[in-house]
Amino acid sequence: MTDASADGRALAFLGLGAMGSGMARRLAAAGHDLRVWNRSPEPLRRLVEEGLTAAESPAHALEADVSFSMLGNDAAVEAVFTPDVIARAEGRTHVMMASISPAMSDRLTDAFAEAGGRYIATPVLGRPDVAAAGQLNILAAGDPQAIDEVMPYLEVMGKRVWRLSDKPSVANAVKAAVNYNIIHALQAIGESVAMTERLGVDPKLFVELLTGTLFGGAVYSGYGGIIARQEYSPPGFHIALGRKDLALAQQIAQATGVHPATMPALIEVFEKALADPELKDADWSAIAEVSRRDL
Repeated sequence: MTDASADGRALAFLGLGAMGSGMARRLAAAGHDLRVWNRSPEPLRRLVEEGLTAAESPAHALEADVSFSMLGNDAAVEAVFTPDVIARAEGRTHVMMASISPAMSDRLTDAFAEAGGRYIATPVLGRPDVAAAGQLNILAAGDPQAIDEVMPYLEVMGKRVWRLSDKPSVANAVKAAVNYNIIHALQAIGESVAMTERLGVDPKLFVELLTGTLFGGAVYSGYGGIIARQEYSPPGFHIALGRKDLALAQQIAQATGVHPATMPALIEVFEKALADPELKDADWSAIAEVSRRDL
């Protein structure tokens, strides 16, 4: 990696889990000087060994011209982005790439503005392998000029940037709505596999039928295969995170006056899966096993 960024700006990345590590590596491979920070040491150590620079703290990371973050949930974001940390972003831009609640996004928008910084929301669509390949779909919302300025970095991490609104929290609401559709697909695959499997049909053949005829696309082809093979570990997206996103969709439905007919049933499925010792630490597609096992 070079001593200076390709464009002369200092960048930072906070949150080096399965998604964040891949995204940080994409930025570094593009020639950007990147300081990185993570709450647990092992992911940070691996990236430092690859030539990236460790940030001393979240505050140090936010002193970069542009910082990015990919944390697990609202609680993690709130723990990291304290008022003292946000104050270090004066005159700088932060790009929140995590799937957090619109309410949290609104609070961060206000907090960064009060500190004299800029805040953009850019949650992403894609699993860790997609992030590592730079093929994410990125949902962007916030100040148009700020998005313009970070667009070269987003294009390194994603194959398309979807510009949705001037209000950052809209991107978070749209991400939750997309995940709500994915959850429906997971449940539909699980139910239909359970029915046909009990009739003696090979689940792999049934999923091939779905994806080769009427239900193409990444969700059915990717998760359909996982469900057919029951390969839920290691999880690409933890089932607890799926439950979190379902709760976000529920909050957005309530805020917009929508009453989803399937919401109660999906909540019950996730709760059953999380209560099962064999499923609770699996990929979120393991909700299919609730129907297969008739839990």
